[in-house]
Amino acid sequence: MEENIHDIEGSYRDSIATITKEGTRNYILPKKPKGRYYNLRTIFSIFYLIIFFTLPFIKAHGEPFFMLNVLERKFIIFGVVFWPQDFFIFGIGMLTFVVFIILFTVVFGRIFCGWACPQTIFMEMVFRKIEYWIDGDGPQQRRLKDMPWNGEKIRKRVLKFVVFFSLSFVIANFFLAYLIGMDQLLGYLQHPAENTGTLISLLIFTSVFFFVYWWFREQACLVVCPYGRLQGVLLDSDSIVVAYDHVRGEPRGKLRKGKEHEGNHGGNNGENLGGNGNTASLLQATGTLVAEKAHGDCIDCFACVRVCPTGIDIRNGTQLECVNCTACIDACDHIMESVHKPKGLIRYASENSIKQGVKLRFTNRIKAYSAVLLLLLSLLVFLLATRTDLDARLMRTAGMTYTTMPDGRISNLFNLKLTNKTHREIHFALKLENIKGQIELVGSGSLTIKKEDYSNQQFFIILDRNQLKGWKTNIKVGIYEGNKLIKTAVATFIGPEVYN
Repeated sequence: MEENIHDIEGSYRDSIATITKEGTRNYILPKKPKGRYYNLRTIFSIFYLIIFFTLPFIKAHGEPFFMLNVLERKFIIFGVVFWPQDFFIFGIGMLTFVVFIILFTVVFGRIFCGWACPQTIFMEMVFRKIEYWIDGDGPQQRRLKDMPWNGEKIRKRVLKFVVFFSLSFVIANFFLAYLIGMDQLLGYLQHPAENTGTLISLLIFTSVFFFVYWWFREQACLVVCPYGRLQGVLLDSDSIVVAYDHVRGEPRGKLRKGKEHEGNHGGNNGENLGGNGNTASLLQATGTLVAEKAHGDCIDCFACVRVCPTGIDIRNGTQLECVNCTACIDACDHIMESVHKPKGLIRYASENSIKQGVKLRFTNRIKAYSAVLLLLLSLLVFLLATRTDLDARLMRTAGMTYTTMPDGRISNLFNLKLTNKTHREIHFALKLENIKGQIELVGSGSLTIKKEDYSNQQFFIILDRNQLKGWKTNIKVGIYEGNKLIKTAVATFIGPEVYN
């Protein structure tokens, strides 16, 4: 029996498939999946990888189309720049995304893990395919692992090491480009001696990716990622997951060669068809296959286990390790087709749909999550719609009160801090909105703020005494671009006590 097949009833509940009985690492060497779902995942992965490797080169208004620059606290999402002042919008957006993932998981299970998670995409659709090309299919990889070190093994190990490390380096460069921008990254790479910090960061990223895809592999999903561990909280009996139809499949029975039996189709000399990885060819060689006795549609061939990248037996039910990659569906459909039984013994289904034949229900749980998601989406849309291109904060200069001028007027010194979130320069003018008075700039400062930049402008506001409402007077300063009011800043003007 293969290493990754649990032969003790219920042992899957006591340990994960990647750990042996002795507590050591059990390396999963799955057979290469084939089938319509695998082909669809390949097409989706190609589209996914094209986006991943081209997005850093796409620009909007001379800036990256997508960038998450944590160091400079500058985030560009679909061409829109978000600064620290917009952090609350970014936070609401992340919270909305989390609630969406929760709702999506409650309804559709871990379909994200199997189809769109970067870890799965790179592991199963890139590195695993390269491994199949170099080392061969699962049984060949097992033989290569067990053989002594010789010319063939050294050659394949060295080739795989070089290819994996080089690809990890390329991926690390693109991940870094999402953080600092492709132009800046290319500038660093042209002068590596002057940017040792960036080079060290690249090597760290490369080492992490290489470690994950060379050795750690599925452990990233089982040990590190918290999403899988949330399954017990998020999934219920109505969630659609990759599931084994135990109603149709049980009791399991081996296929044996013999005479036709009451509509059942039979076996292959009494041997386990899954033992050598050539189930289809054995089935074809036996001619008409019939069951030894009445049993369910599952022929206990272990084809679903053999292709599983996390080494589980899906027939044991939904498990922590399952990432819904659909490899078991393709493998089982192929076997069912070979023994002339209906496909879908393993399929996307909910527990209730298998037990009771009910379709997806809009439960109270789904309604509650949908209501929260709708509320957060509405709030996010409102915040984005009311978000301005210019942030302004007006404050009196610290440590100063007021100055009485020779003509009796009162002046206060103010600081105006501006943030330009646009991709263009803004030329502006200042005007008092709610009171008559005068604004005098300090020095010869220009009322211009560069694109995606900060500005700090100092100026005096001078008011007649009869304009004061007391020792504190609220003022509004309008910021104009041409004749258009683009922002209003509010502050408090300090003056002597006014007695009527």
